[in-house]
Amino acid sequence: MHLPKEQIPTRIDVPGAVARQLKGFGATTADETMGAEYFSLAAGTDIAPLLAGLEGDQCQAPHWGYLITGEVAVSYGDGSAEQVSGGDVFFWPGGHSVAVHEDAEVVLFSPQVAHGRVIDHLHAQLVPAGS
Repeated sequence: MHLPKEQIPTRIDVPGAVARQLKGFGATTADETMGAEYFSLAAGTDIAPLLAGLEGDQCQAPHWGYLITGEVAVSYGDGSAEQVSGGDVFFWPGGHSVAVHEDAEVVLFSPQVAHGRVIDHLHAQLVPAGS
């Protein structure tokens, strides 16, 4: 299966951030379906304030991915942090937040239900009710 990023449904589209999520991209087990996601994030984007209200005020979904371009700082609930740069592959376990230092294009593969809840929460923070 393959799909151009433009055909991945857009879930969030606000100044500085576009999040696309394709549900049902594959399964790792009989009960866990994966989503394929493509994010375009502007420098200065910090999702930490938007995660308030989720468990630990962090994204609890794990992600496997590839940072095409840019630079992203990832902070974890245990106080550790790391920099991810364009060309890096990565795994982010649940319990993290992200801040963008250079405009970034990111491909993620995530458990669909777990990350869908996070995207729904972010969307609710960004888009006024009824919009």
